[in-house]
Amino acid sequence: MQTRKLADLTIPEIGLGCWQLGGGWRDDWDDAIAQQTLNTAYDAGVRFIDTADVYGDGASERSIGTFLASHRDPSLVVATKLGRAGIYPDGYTRESLRDATLRSIERLGVEALDLTQLHCVPTDVLRQGHVFEWLRELQQEGLIRRWGASVESVEEGLICLEQQGLASLQVIFNIFRQKPAEELLPRAHAQGVGIIVRLPLASGLLGGKITRETVFRQDDHRHFNRDGQHFNVGETFAGLELERGIAAAEQVAALVPPGLTMAQAALRWILDHEAVSVVIPGASSPAQVSANVAAAGVAPLPATLRAALAQVYVQHVRDHIRGPY
Repeated sequence: MQTRKLADLTIPEIGLGCWQLGGGWRDDWDDAIAQQTLNTAYDAGVRFIDTADVYGDGASERSIGTFLASHRDPSLVVATKLGRAGIYPDGYTRESLRDATLRSIERLGVEALDLTQLHCVPTDVLRQGHVFEWLRELQQEGLIRRWGASVESVEEGLICLEQQGLASLQVIFNIFRQKPAEELLPRAHAQGVGIIVRLPLASGLLGGKITRETVFRQDDHRHFNRDGQHFNVGETFAGLELERGIAAAEQVAALVPPGLTMAQAALRWILDHEAVSVVIPGASSPAQVSANVAAAGVAPLPATLRAALAQVYVQHVRDHIRGPY
């Protein structure tokens, strides 16, 4: 894979998002699948792993900690997040952030966190700015090496870019969520702030396998959060109502050139933006990891295709996205 810059790091351009690591979003964590998935990713050249303390109530971090114990590779970068588990929406204090950091360090089995990110904290908390000062203190203490923020909207990203020392922004960015390319990505790139792209396939819509007949498991966020019942609706299907999202995905599928899968085209579209440091598609199986990494070998999309995808976004998606954007 090609490498890119994220702050002072140089990392391969495709990483691994670990929200669904092990096959589930709630209580059915399967560590055997998690280890197979992590090992497949590593063997394929993945060196950036993204998780959060709230994923599986710490199970994701513990699975990664088990993996790290047998992979003492200094090129491996593990990014985690804090600010949801036991803190959201109004429990942000110096002590709560420090305690969350120490718990992540313990679960991952590391001396310090490579990168920790505020995990979609309320906009007002970002504006107040105290959380950034507390992260700087943790950095000075040696508990974290770098800090950033995972945000829900362009507005929140721009607030974070005002903070000295910000290493990265994690954003939802894909063919169905093109707004960050207008201002946020250029600003971040100019300031040397890395961009981590989550939900590159819009919860599977841009993977080409979801149809009107697809049935999701009860513990799948695409079932229980379809309309934002539990967290920001923008985290599920890019904020689109499912039927509309499927229709838009069909428009995209019709444009994919022969020889490419829809997922590969969608990942390549993201990588064609120079401001992007790493894209972190999730995977619940080793096979999904291999398919995602294959996108690194795809040539940049032709300008005519990019223009056609922009029209799909404008005509069928942009005005129908729900949630902060």
